[in-house]
Amino acid sequence: MHSCMSTHRNYLLLIKALASVCTLLFFISADAQPPEKGDDASQMDLITVFRNLLSKKNDTTVKTVNRDGKIRWAIVPGIGYTLQNGFLVALSTNGAFFVSDQPSQNQSIIYTSFSVTQKNQFTITSQHNIWGKGNKVVLTGDYRYWIYPQQTYGLGGKSSLANANLLSYRLLRINQFVYRQMRGHWYGGMGYALSYHHRIREEGDPDGGPSDFLRYGGESETVSSGLAAALLFDSRLNQNNPVAGAEFFNLQFLNNFQWLGSNHNWRSLTIDTRKYVGLGQRKKDILAFWTLGWFQFNTRPPYLDLTSTAWDVSNNTGRGYIQGRFRGKNMLYGEAEYRKVITRNGLFGAVLFANAQSVTDWPSNRFRRIHPGAGGGIRIKFNKKSNTNVALDYGFGADGSRGFFVNLGEVF
Repeated sequence: MHSCMSTHRNYLLLIKALASVCTLLFFISADAQPPEKGDDASQMDLITVFRNLLSKKNDTTVKTVNRDGKIRWAIVPGIGYTLQNGFLVALSTNGAFFVSDQPSQNQSIIYTSFSVTQKNQFTITSQHNIWGKGNKVVLTGDYRYWIYPQQTYGLGGKSSLANANLLSYRLLRINQFVYRQMRGHWYGGMGYALSYHHRIREEGDPDGGPSDFLRYGGESETVSSGLAAALLFDSRLNQNNPVAGAEFFNLQFLNNFQWLGSNHNWRSLTIDTRKYVGLGQRKKDILAFWTLGWFQFNTRPPYLDLTSTAWDVSNNTGRGYIQGRFRGKNMLYGEAEYRKVITRNGLFGAVLFANAQSVTDWPSNRFRRIHPGAGGGIRIKFNKKSNTNVALDYGFGADGSRGFFVNLGEVF
C-alpha cells in the first residue's frame, strides 16, 4: 500500500488538473447549459466526436433514444490506473437495449470487462440486468472469475494502512436472480448465489505477528452456496444514468447451506436504496442518494465473504479508499452525489460526492467508527444512444487514503 501511495504522489499535478477542470465546469457560463426538450438530435458523445474527426463531417443527427431492439454497445479498451490494481490494461463493454418500443419499457444492460493489472491480477466479469417485455420479468446476474492478489488490512474499523497484508486467491462467483412483477414497480424474486474462493495464500504480515486472517480461521479454500429471496422496487428507466424522480430499493435475504456445498450455514441481509432528485428548471442536474445496509448472521462467514469496502455487487462503495480497506461482519454505508450537466451538447458533466462507511469490529461485532470520504470528477458521454458516461473520479478519505476511480456508467 505504501508503494501505491507513493505512486499517487507522482500524480499530484494530474490531480490538481482534474480538480481545476471540475471547478471550471461547475462555473461555466450560462450559454453552456443543457439543451431544451426536443434538442436530442444535437447531443454529442465520444463515438460521434471520433466519427466526425475521421469523416470531417459534423454529424449530430442521430437521436439519443432508440427502441428498435438493437443492442447499443459502448466498448472501451484502455490503459488505466486504480488504487486496488495499479496500472492495468482493460476492455469494458456496456450493451444497452429495449425489448419493446413501449415508452415505459426499462432499458436492459449487459456489462462485461476483462483486465490484466500491474499487481498480477486477472479478472473476467459479466453482469446483466435484463427487463422482459412490459417490465413483467427482470433477470439480474453477476458472473466473474478473478485471479486476485490483494492487500487486506484486518478486521473492524480500527484497522490501519500499516497493517497491509498481501492475500492472493482465485474467485468464482455465480449470482443469478429472477424477479416477477407484483404491482407497479414492485417485484418479488428468488435466486442462487455461489462464492467460491480457492488457492487462498497469505504472503506474510508486516509486524511479524499473526494476521486477522489467520486468527479468523486462515482457510485455504471456502465455499458459500445459498438460496435467496428478494424484494425489488425499481423505477429507473436507465440504470446507466438514472434521471430525476427515479427510485430504487432492493432487499435480499441469502441463506447459505452446507447441503448446497457451503463450508458453514450462514445468512446475510442486504438492503440497498437509491433516490435521484432533479435540480433546476429542466431537472437535468441530479442530486443522487445511496444507502446500503449489509448484515451477516450465524456462525462465521468465510473471511473473504465478510462485508468490505468496494465489495458490493458493483464494487463502488467507499470512493476515496482502496478496495477491501475496511472489513467486518456488518456494514452501514451512505453516499450523496451532485451531478451537473455542463455542455449544451451533453458531452461533458461533473460531479461532487461525499460518503461515509462503518463496519463492525471483531469479535465484538459493534459499530464504533465512521470513515468519511469525498471527492469530485468529470463525466464524458461515451454513447448517447444508451446515455452511458465514462466516469473519472478522484476521491480521498481519512489517514491519507486517496486515489482515482473509473467507471463505465454512473457509480450508482
